[in-house]
Amino acid sequence: VPAGWLGDRWSRRGMMIVFFLGMGASSILVAFAHSPLAIAAGLTAVGAFAAIYHPVGIALVSANAERVGRDLGINGVWGNAGVALAAITAGFLSDAFGWRAAFWIPGAICIATGAIYALFVHHDATVKSGGAAVKVSLGRSDQLRVFLILAVATVAGSTIFNSTTIAMPKMFEQRLDTIVGSATGIGAWLTVVFMIAAFSQVVVGHLIDRYPLKSVFLMVAGLHVPMMVLGATMFGGWLLFSAVVMMAVVFGFIPISDTIVARYVGAEWRSRAYALKYVLSFGVSASVVPLVAWVHDSTGGFQTLYVILVCFAVAMFVVAALMPGRRTAEIGAAAPAE
Repeated sequence: VPAGWLGDRWSRRGMMIVFFLGMGASSILVAFAHSPLAIAAGLTAVGAFAAIYHPVGIALVSANAERVGRDLGINGVWGNAGVALAAITAGFLSDAFGWRAAFWIPGAICIATGAIYALFVHHDATVKSGGAAVKVSLGRSDQLRVFLILAVATVAGSTIFNSTTIAMPKMFEQRLDTIVGSATGIGAWLTVVFMIAAFSQVVVGHLIDRYPLKSVFLMVAGLHVPMMVLGATMFGGWLLFSAVVMMAVVFGFIPISDTIVARYVGAEWRSRAYALKYVLSFGVSASVVPLVAWVHDSTGGFQTLYVILVCFAVAMFVVAALMPGRRTAEIGAAAPAE
């Protein structure tokens, strides 16, 4: 939330520089840690600086987007490419050089990226007015309804997203034991799955720009239910296929939730709105980790976990059906960055 406030009130460019340098330095500190407490402190710092990106970076994308769905979709592909590459990168660096290299090498790259950003991005992209090209005007009751819909959908979507991404490495280890034989092998297959699935965000983004947001939301939410069933039942080569399809649907929800904020919140408040959304999202993420561990330890597998995720998918579909269905009203083109 402070990052979103500073992005709106101070400088989004400045906050992005803090993001790169702070996250990189924190990651390097983790690599030099020699106790569980020091590792926890370093990872907390990594998370604190990483938290700058979603309220500030996504607000930068949406503030001047001519086609907000497409642009948020493309941005999401690059973000989930990071999720995909993290698996194989961490696995390879850990196998080849030890776990510390999985922190200090990406940390150094992050600091170098921040330095390049500071040198070559000279304009201040803080936006005080304008924003996404299409914005929706609603009455007070509908605004409250959209807020509640976004809150429930964010909780459900975050639970599904984080449960599937956290559980999948262990699922691959258990169900693809004849295919993968090391951390690098698991990471490689995860990278393939996530990279292919991530492009669904571009497809969903184009759909958002061409069709009513509610219709796209309903379609993606409805597909979550059968995809969770697939995740609970597939083994072997079929697991790889179902994992790609399932994660494509899971990733596809990301541009929808970000577009809701872009269309319903003014640019001068957008960083703070994204901050609140992602506080809720990542707060749920933290609770998912012990949930996945507890379910697996209690049952010895992930079938029960996916039954729980089906319930969350149903909740997402229900709130999608409650989304206001009126046509969006175009109230002006995006204002240029100041």
